[in-house]
Amino acid sequence: MFIERPPLIYRLLFPEAVWRVKGRRTSKVVFLTFDDGPIPEETPWVLDTLDRYGIKATFFMVGDNVRRYPELFEEIKRRGHAYGNHSMHHLQGMKVTTHRYLYDITEADKLIGSPLFRPPHGIMRWKQAKAIKDHYNIIMYDLVTRDYSRKLTPEQVLDNVKRFARDGSIIVFHDSRKSSRNMRFALPRAIEWLLEQGYEFRTLPME
Repeated sequence: MFIERPPLIYRLLFPEAVWRVKGRRTSKVVFLTFDDGPIPEETPWVLDTLDRYGIKATFFMVGDNVRRYPELFEEIKRRGHAYGNHSMHHLQGMKVTTHRYLYDITEADKLIGSPLFRPPHGIMRWKQAKAIKDHYNIIMYDLVTRDYSRKLTPEQVLDNVKRFARDGSIIVFHDSRKSSRNMRFALPRAIEWLLEQGYEFRTLPME
């Protein structure tokens, strides 16, 4: 549960970040997000799946993938999805200097141009977070599906959504090769279950 739904004590370490979007609404809302793309093996399938259900999501993209597959970035925008910066090389903040981390984010920004940023692995130094918040809205998550885990079955990934989704949840899937088996099984079923539960899908505001 520590991974799937980050505990309050971890959220308090980064008060600058958005973990869940709560508000006065008449309906239940979730924010579907995808990390680590875009790549030709997975992103087009994700886009087609979202189209099939008529919903929009927010894609946090690795700058180097955008550099290699600019047509996929344009397709994400063309289909009306929101998008954010996930660093140029998917660096984990705790493993690099603040200077290198910020430079990597800036390099990705030249290609992506979004006010949204999500730290790879959801990890960064306090000093990095304080510097980033002056230029970006830091987006974390309320529910990690763990579709990337080889220790989980596709059914367990789907169960994570059913167990931890709630009003205002920012939900993380991955359009990556590593997540393919679990994600392709769980995503459409998760969408159908959330719709059955009365949830509305929204994108994170790019303002």
